[in-house]
Amino acid sequence: MTTIASGTDTLTRDALTVLQPGFTGTTAPDWLLRRLGEGLSSVGLFGRNIASPEQLAALTAQLRVEREDVLVAIDEEGGDVTRLEVRTGSSFPGNHALGAVDDVELTQAVARELGRRLAECGVNFNWAPSADVNSNPGNPVIGVRSFGAATDLVARHTAAYVTGLQSAGVAACTKHFPGHGDTAVDSHDAMPRIDVGAEVLQERELAPFRAAIAAGSKAVMSAHILVPALDPDLPATLSRRVLTDLLRGELGYEGLIVTDGMEMRAIADNYGIRRGSVLAIAAGADAICVGGGLADEETVTGLRDALVAAVRSGELPEERLADAADRVRALARWTAAAAGPAGTRGDADPVVGLRAARRALRVTAAEGFTPLTDPPYVAALTPVANIAVGDETPWGVAAELCRLLPGTRTGSFAGEDAGSAALQEAGTRRVVAVVRDEHRHPWMAAALDTLLAARPDTVIVEMGVPQAPPRGALHIATHGAARVCGRAAAEAITGE
Repeated sequence: MTTIASGTDTLTRDALTVLQPGFTGTTAPDWLLRRLGEGLSSVGLFGRNIASPEQLAALTAQLRVEREDVLVAIDEEGGDVTRLEVRTGSSFPGNHALGAVDDVELTQAVARELGRRLAECGVNFNWAPSADVNSNPGNPVIGVRSFGAATDLVARHTAAYVTGLQSAGVAACTKHFPGHGDTAVDSHDAMPRIDVGAEVLQERELAPFRAAIAAGSKAVMSAHILVPALDPDLPATLSRRVLTDLLRGELGYEGLIVTDGMEMRAIADNYGIRRGSVLAIAAGADAICVGGGLADEETVTGLRDALVAAVRSGELPEERLADAADRVRALARWTAAAAGPAGTRGDADPVVGLRAARRALRVTAAEGFTPLTDPPYVAALTPVANIAVGDETPWGVAAELCRLLPGTRTGSFAGEDAGSAALQEAGTRRVVAVVRDEHRHPWMAAALDTLLAARPDTVIVEMGVPQAPPRGALHIATHGAARVCGRAAAEAITGE
C-alpha cells in the first residue's frame, strides 16, 4: 500500500516523483524504500540487481509493499543489451536480427514474449526499443541495437515492437530521440553531433518516432546529442526546441519523456547531473534517468534538492515540475491497470527468440563445405564492448559448439598479433573465427587475413553489423551476439 510521508511537501514529492534512480544489490536498500514512501515513483534496474527471475520477482514485490503503483524500469532490449540474462546472454536475438528477417509479426511476437517475461517478474517499464536508424556503419554505440539502416524498415519494426511489448502490460520507451544512428561518438563518452539538414532529419531520423507515437508508445527517451539543425546550442535532452516544440508540438506526442542516463559524460562533463537535470525538466522532460553509474542515496537527494531549489529561485516553473510529475503518475496508473492477472498476458512462447535467430542467419558456404564433426578451436577476436552492452555478458559460439561438439576449445584475441596468436593456439584443429564489426576494427580484418592465408578452411562467424564481404569456407552473419544467435550459428556450423 502506498503511504506518502506526512512531512513531505508537494514540491518535494514532485521532485522525487520525476526521478528514476538505480541502486546496488539484489534487495532494495532502506533509503530507497524510504524515498518511495516520500513520493519517489520509479526505480531503475540494471544487471547488478538481477540474479534470477525468482529473485527479481521478490525484489519488485518488496518495492510494491512501499508503493503499489511504482514504475519498475529496466534496460532490456534483448540481443546484445540484456539485463534479465546479463550473465548468460539473451534468449532474444535483438533488433538487427529482427530487421534482417523483416517479419513484423515475428518482431511483435518477440517483443510480446519479452514483455511477458518482464511482467512475470514485476517489471512494468522497459527502456526499449531503439528506434535509431543506423545510417552510420561506424557508429560505436548503436550498431546491432538498431533494426537497420533503412528508415522504413526501422519504422515498421519499431511500431511492431511497441505494440508487442505493451500488449504484455509493459510500457515501451522508444529511444533515442531525435535519433542516435548517424553518430561517430558514444554519448557515454562525449557529446555526439549530427550535422545534417532539417529535411534529412524529418525523412530519416524522425520517421521511426512518428511510427512509435502512432503505435501508442507510452514513453520516449531523449538522446544526449547535439543536432544543430534543431538547436545549435543545447543537446536534445536539454533543448526545449527538441522536446517541447518538436516532440510535443510538431509530432503531437503526449506521453512520458524520459532522459537517457544523466551521468553519461555528454551531460555530466558539460553541465553536471544536477544542473543538467534542472535544464532537462525545464526543456520538457518528465523523468530523469540516473543510476547506471551513480546509484546511491546522495545522488537522489542531490537531484531532488536541485529541482526544489530551481523552483524556489524561479529558474524552473513550479507548474512545469508538477506537469512532469503528473505524467509520471499517469504512466504508473496505466501500468497498474495493464498488469492484470498473469493469464491475461498471452501464452508463453519460450522458443520464439531462437526461431528468430535462426531465420536471421545469412550463410555463405564455399563449394564443397561439409559441416564440422570434430571439436574445433574457436578464436574470438574480441573488441572492447560499448558501455551500453557492458563486458559482463558472454557472447560468441564457443559455448554452443562445446555442447554440440564436446572438446571444443576457445581463446580470446585482440590487437596486431591476434591472427598469429590464434593460429598458434589452434594447433591442428579446425578454426572458427568469431568477429564483431570487422569493418570498424582494422586489426580484426588483418587477423582474419592471417588466419585465412594459413588456414583457408577457417569458418567465420560475424556477430556484429555485417559490412565486410563474406569470406572463409563458411561465413555466417548472425546480425547480433545474443546467446540464441550463437546457438543458431553453431547449428549451422555442425549441420544440426
